[in-house]
Amino acid sequence: MPKSHLDPVDCRIVAELQANGRLSNVELADKVGLSPSPCLRRVKRLERDGYIEGYRAALRRDRVGLGFSVFIGVKIDGHTNERALAFEKAVVEMPEVIACHLVSGEADYFLEVVVPDLGDYQRFLVGKLLNLPIVREVRSNIAIQTLKAGAPLPLEHLEPGQSKSIPQAAK
Repeated sequence: MPKSHLDPVDCRIVAELQANGRLSNVELADKVGLSPSPCLRRVKRLERDGYIEGYRAALRRDRVGLGFSVFIGVKIDGHTNERALAFEKAVVEMPEVIACHLVSGEADYFLEVVVPDLGDYQRFLVGKLLNLPIVREVRSNIAIQTLKAGAPLPLEHLEPGQSKSIPQAAK
């Protein structure tokens, strides 16, 4: 896979956009010390090369009626590729699942689920997740309080003034 580089200016651009994705190009250019045209070219390249996935509004879960968060460890029966892929496809299509990770350890997958309340979680668990034939065991952890969620990626490992090689995202 070809390598691409994030130079210090690219790092400042993505850091600023993580902090505020609604910056105009002129505002962004001013913050990173570029004129608007080269700044826009860099942003378009970062989007095209897959560093920037997209832009969206960050919503307060409780304000939109989704204040009940559950972290679920899921063990599956067997690990045949075809069945595991079917599980992954089904879970990714469930709107309540906002994150799904294949993990090592006690569980095979770790899901983050948001729903309005405990009753909705029970309906999700019994009516959807446990209905998947490959699911062997589920362990639920209910979030009591969220102290941090959806934070920007930490880019400090890319030291200012130093370019480091980062794999280019698949197009």
